[in-house]
Amino acid sequence: MCSLNLLVSSTERHNSEDEGGFDRRRGLASFSSARESSRKVIDEDGPSEGRRVQELLKKFGEQPKENLTTSDVPGKRSATPPNEDDGRPGALKRFSALWPSFRKGRKDKVKDPEPEAEQNLPVVDNVSMQPRRVSGQYFFEYLVVVSLKKNKDGSSYEPQITYQFPKRDVMAKYQKEDEEKTLKAISLFCFPEGINWAPLTEYHSETFSFVLTEIDGSRRNGYCRRLLPKGKGARPPEAYCIISSLACFGLFSKIFDEVEKRRQISMALIYPFMQKLREASFPAPGQTVEIKSFIPESGTEIIHLTRPLDSWLEHVNFCTLFDCLTDEEVLQVFAAAVLERRIIFIAEELGTLSQVLHAVAALLYPFTWQHTFISIVPEILIDVVMAPTPYLLGVQKRLLDQVTDQNDLLVVDLSKNKEKTFLVTIGDEDSILPPKLQAEILDAIGQRKKVSNLEEVKKVEEVNRVVSEAFLHFFVRTVGHYASYVKYSKEGPGEFEKRRFYKAIESKTTRHFVKKFIQTQMFDLFIQEAEQQQPLGQPQGIFHRKIAEYQKKSEKSKKH
Repeated sequence: MCSLNLLVSSTERHNSEDEGGFDRRRGLASFSSARESSRKVIDEDGPSEGRRVQELLKKFGEQPKENLTTSDVPGKRSATPPNEDDGRPGALKRFSALWPSFRKGRKDKVKDPEPEAEQNLPVVDNVSMQPRRVSGQYFFEYLVVVSLKKNKDGSSYEPQITYQFPKRDVMAKYQKEDEEKTLKAISLFCFPEGINWAPLTEYHSETFSFVLTEIDGSRRNGYCRRLLPKGKGARPPEAYCIISSLACFGLFSKIFDEVEKRRQISMALIYPFMQKLREASFPAPGQTVEIKSFIPESGTEIIHLTRPLDSWLEHVNFCTLFDCLTDEEVLQVFAAAVLERRIIFIAEELGTLSQVLHAVAALLYPFTWQHTFISIVPEILIDVVMAPTPYLLGVQKRLLDQVTDQNDLLVVDLSKNKEKTFLVTIGDEDSILPPKLQAEILDAIGQRKKVSNLEEVKKVEEVNRVVSEAFLHFFVRTVGHYASYVKYSKEGPGEFEKRRFYKAIESKTTRHFVKKFIQTQMFDLFIQEAEQQQPLGQPQGIFHRKIAEYQKKSEKSKKH
């Protein structure tokens, strides 16, 4: 069953060897009060939309539950316990009950859904926390085609699933109900614009992604390709959507190229290709799988699908981020994100929104964005922009007037022909990071420009490596000494000596930044993980290897 979780979500742990689990939360009450004290309450004397949204998020937006380990990734904590909901109604049911008050006051903007639809409202996009991606898994669960069909009175369009592979006919009643909810979720995110469509004669196909969160806390990726179906005259676009537990945007984008090529010939050609793909095993990092597929007049083709060697970044494309923003602007966005502020990204293209939001979340590695993350906000849920808690949201530009009346947030325009990038700011984004470290990051990410002559796939991989290492080095420089200040006892978990930790930083500007950063939830949960580790069992992932390299280099330079 799909759940609706707007308040807290966990970003994809790209390098699962690097992370352990969280067994308890601490400091969250003070963190929450500190955050909310800076928010302005709208219309406190009346039942405003802002207060309704706050009530909505308070009731169904939950923090990750304690002492819960997901079976997908060793040592990870799940947002909800498997097969259990603590005796409380699922988030989907709670949201359905609240939906009428949530929608009240917006009838002049968006037509209310039919009562039956209200009871089946689907999941909202969360940052992905994927299972360990090993070779041998299926590429996908199923492929669906979502078409826009006119409603009964012919006044508008609504998305409907017109093709599904494979079809699941042998299912228990509760399984069918769950699948129906999942399919409704897919329809909503394939066409987040809602009912505002008109037939088209030209439409540039686009690829984007979203994430479905199940009620047991597991996540599945939705990969979409929207295009204009074969035909003559004006017609609405349709969407192809692949649901998979695997996260690899580039690989699925190539699969869509093959699906689109076959669709232009005949719908019947899609089935054998997807059947061959479903029978193939997902390749290990750096490996290739070959899919044989017959096309009339072309004969049998062999499609090569190669998984990136750097698998922890295979769902990320930093090139898109830097195509939309300058290096300095990326740093300001990163600064706002690292202090867990409210950030809204604006663009026309759904692919741009989904790729940029995943890229920004990836800049925070090895830390994890713990709050609301919706890469493409459906129009029907646009009121979420009024939530007082931290978020990363992607909003289509036509809804801009519904988000810019907010304050205490950062609104970033990703459009190509924009007049300015930051439409709303707090004003201190360029001074959050220590100046010296800002210069180091800018110098490091500037090195990506040297790979412009590489082929596209290699270019993306190299840019991903250069950019990720630049920001990873920033965290090594600022908080990489944390392990020395986790004091362990013979019994029970360790204890982090926070004051001694930041006092040990020599640079005043760096110390000032770190004092703010350690108040965030992402740092707090990271430290909880460290406190659960025993000294002899320290993790040896990428972050910790970079720390060791930096410390060794620093010691060597001191000797000379």
